[in-house]
Amino acid sequence: MAKRSSKSPKASARVPGTYKIFVSKYPELGAAHESIAKTVRNVGNLDAASLALVKIGICTGAGLESALRSHVRRALQHGVARRDIEQAILSGMNTVGFPRTVAAWSWAQEQFRRGQ
Repeated sequence: MAKRSSKSPKASARVPGTYKIFVSKYPELGAAHESIAKTVRNVGNLDAASLALVKIGICTGAGLESALRSHVRRALQHGVARRDIEQAILSGMNTVGFPRTVAAWSWAQEQFRRGQ
């Protein structure tokens, strides 16, 4: 298990524009979302980089392009190597299937090209 970092995952994260618009329209839902995220971060001992990799795996399985890109960006900000991000995506191939895995891999490649 990874050692927790004292650095908040939110400290260096760029907030997607759609999220900003949604939260400005529904501030109570935004606050509830942030509260849940903070609680989940504090439940165990995973650091921000490990949590980003877990979320990348979840996004791969669920086919969530925008969320996957966001978590790839966060993983990079927390020092995760591109190769490790790719491994997190490829690890689900036998579970979620080849097409979904390749789609997620391509989304990550686009995010790598965009940079952080």
